Amino acid sequence: MSNWTDQLNALGARFPADQPHEVEDFGHPLTAADLAGGFVAPVTDLGLIAVSGEDAASFLHNQLTNDVEHLGQDEARLAGYCTPKGRLQASFLIWRDPDAIYLQLPRAIQPPLQKRLSMFVLRSKAKLRDASAESPFEAVIGIGGARGEAALRRHVDTLPGAPMGKTSGDFGTVIRLHDGFEAPRYLWFTTAQAGAAALDTLKTDLALGGNQAWRLAAIHAGEPQVTAATQEQFVPQMVNLELLGGINFKKGCYPGQEIVARTKYLGKIKRRTALASIQDGAARAGDEVFSALDPDQPCGMVVNAAPDGQGGTDVLVEIKLAALDGEVRLGSAGGPPLRFQPLPYSLDAVDD
Repeated sequence: MSNWTDQLNALGARFPADQPHEVEDFGHPLTAADLAGGFVAPVTDLGLIAVSGEDAASFLHNQLTNDVEHLGQDEARLAGYCTPKGRLQASFLIWRDPDAIYLQLPRAIQPPLQKRLSMFVLRSKAKLRDASAESPFEAVIGIGGARGEAALRRHVDTLPGAPMGKTSGDFGTVIRLHDGFEAPRYLWFTTAQAGAAALDTLKTDLALGGNQAWRLAAIHAGEPQVTAATQEQFVPQMVNLELLGGINFKKGCYPGQEIVARTKYLGKIKRRTALASIQDGAARAGDEVFSALDPDQPCGMVVNAAPDGQGGTDVLVEIKLAALDGEVRLGSAGGPPLRFQPLPYSLDAVDD
């Protein structure tokens, strides 16, 4: 085992039986209130693709929904990778350093996505590799909530000043994501040794969670993640990707670009992703939801789900906007109801 895994074991990490290396929590899942107060969470279910070579930026620019050629080394962006029909195969957090451009995505879909992207390199001078276990990225630590920033500053001397900013140094790499619970959220990438030392201190100041906590925080920030259960289900706007800066409508062509542009320019968007709570612990990504206004057919699909620490589940759910005016239930018209909550951003379309 790595030093990082040893440290998580020593802290009492709980590993799912079918995924023995992915930390869910440390004996109990965190609640939204825990996260809002301040939390730290080792994130072990996300992998990393590094793309290097002199054509790395232009290659990715021609594949993803966002502008990669003008991506600066002090910023990060969200981006999608679509089929020719405009359906998302993956969503990424992307950033760059002098040596490579990095794409973070769920480990479960990384190998086939990496293989598929590699098929389109052709004559481009670009090479893809799995960077998940490389020393600068061995430990991935999520931090957020009211006490999170102050706790992180004790270990990192320079933090990004705004969402989607990035800083790097001897401490590793820190990316500030979109805020959640009215406080900054950070991902800190560092070595296993540095991560283990920091986590030992951070857990005394912050609530300690794992992947469940990080997923729950992302859900409350309204930040979607395409997973194996939802690949090729959504046009990017359906999961609010452009509201989070994940689509550049002025860049050149990429797979599905015509469909994505048509969704923007040919009328009002009729489907979006909303935040909801369900008093049912069995909700999963890919589950369908049904409206009392039209109970015979689904009106949407769960994009992401995480236990809420109280026996229920919080979800991001892609849904017909018209259905938000009535009762919506999970699985069938007779299933458990969804209780919708406000997102931290408006669902109005972005003018670009």
